[in-house]
Amino acid sequence: MSVPVRVRNLEKNFGRYPALKGVSLDVEAGELVALLGPSGSGKTTLLRAIAGLEQPDGGQVLFGDIDANSLSLRERRIGFVFQQYALFKHMKVFDNIAFGLRARPRTSRPSESAIKAKVLELLHLVQLDGLEARYPAQLSGGQRQRVALARALAIEPRVLLLDEPFGALDARVRKDLRKWLRELHQRTGHTTLFVTHDQDEAFELADRIAILDHGRIEQVGTAQEILDHPATPFIDSFIEGIARREAQAREWTKPHVVASR
Repeated sequence: MSVPVRVRNLEKNFGRYPALKGVSLDVEAGELVALLGPSGSGKTTLLRAIAGLEQPDGGQVLFGDIDANSLSLRERRIGFVFQQYALFKHMKVFDNIAFGLRARPRTSRPSESAIKAKVLELLHLVQLDGLEARYPAQLSGGQRQRVALARALAIEPRVLLLDEPFGALDARVRKDLRKWLRELHQRTGHTTLFVTHDQDEAFELADRIAILDHGRIEQVGTAQEILDHPATPFIDSFIEGIARREAQAREWTKPHVVASR
């Protein structure tokens, strides 16, 4: 079951370097939010802190009304998808997807027949029917990323987190997977945050976008809100390329009237 995520005044330092400076963010249940910003802006650190992979130095992460700091990694029930897939190379696709279910304590572990049914259901969901007996090395990059997503979904996560999920793929495959991920999100309804440095990806996929710079959130809003009303000079400069491309697209689609002689 999807839950809202509330981040309150999150602080994280790496030595003398402040990676997060009082970050607060609300993500509604079932919402798809992009964390966007230049390298070193804090977006991946924020994602990892929500997942419990980084321990914040201050602040709070809430899943609904539950303080995530009181939960173990397993109890958080986070589905995490890494940029480089992080699949087990020695395991077949089926066993990769089933891993989280088989790793549950015996008292809550599904039966093998239930696990098989779940894995086959997920393979159908991510459009990889019939590939359960292959190894990751026998798949394309796009297929591996779909397996990684199926593995994250298998545990029925409260929250789905993706760290630059398409960053290792070529431009054509990235574009195809963007559309597919948006459609998948509409079907599953998971509360989802994804990190990207690709502005077009964030503006095309997300319900809302949180733009970070130097460990702070500069603006949160829909693509249109950010384009129409950039909150700071940094945002104005950061989205300049998107606004220019949108203006060019509008110009290209205008009807061209040829004057008669």
